[in-house]
Amino acid sequence: MTTPTSPISNTERQHLLLALLTSQQRITVPEICERFSVSEATARRDLELLAEQGLIQRVHGGAIAVRRAAPELSILARDQEQADEKSRIGKAAAALIGDGETVFLGSGTTVLEVARNLAERRNLTVITNSLPVLNLLAGRQGVSVIALGGMLRDSELSFIGHLTEMALGEVNADRVIIGIRAINLENGLTNDYLPETMTDRAILRAGREVVVVADHTKCGVVSTAFVAPLTNVQKLVTDEKTPAAFISALKDQGIDVTIV
Repeated sequence: MTTPTSPISNTERQHLLLALLTSQQRITVPEICERFSVSEATARRDLELLAEQGLIQRVHGGAIAVRRAAPELSILARDQEQADEKSRIGKAAAALIGDGETVFLGSGTTVLEVARNLAERRNLTVITNSLPVLNLLAGRQGVSVIALGGMLRDSELSFIGHLTEMALGEVNADRVIIGIRAINLENGLTNDYLPETMTDRAILRAGREVVVVADHTKCGVVSTAFVAPLTNVQKLVTDEKTPAAFISALKDQGIDVTIV
């Protein structure tokens, strides 16, 4: 890509800038100034605009390309993905849950690991829209299970939709523990299945504390559908492969991060 030899519009310049960043993954403000013959103020405005649209991620002195989350496989197909990390995350998140609490457990393989580590709890109430969680905890001594109905999403084996959201409005948990397809500093929580988005938002409102459980492959990436900003999250439980800069930035925003 060569430096434009004639004046171009702001929109055209931003499109060229995005293409350049996609190609080389990182760019600095001085590089933009030199390549497009613009001031630092203009370069920064371009970057801020692209960041607001979720197209890039701002960093000190420039920007980096946003990594897109890969399409999600079914819950059965991804059962063994990052199995060790999910196991450690599940144990750490379960340790946050005390006897006598009411907890909402969402869908997904990482949350299922949380459920597997609740065997020693007493007088625990679990609310869930996950069929695997329901099957795992049904009949377990010391655990009362509240199952939310709705439309079954076959690939995730979870209940979603209007009926689920209505039921969520009738319950209140001490904490909500959910998985997410992607968590990003600029774009917050995103998933790749638009019909589930409203159910996810209702889940986030169902508890006084929201705990996201996500391995390193979900951190710093963006998926298709916006769910909620990071301000909705109080805690993240992740693994040691998650980038230190990402963890530091979350802590700066007041999010408690547990690394396993």
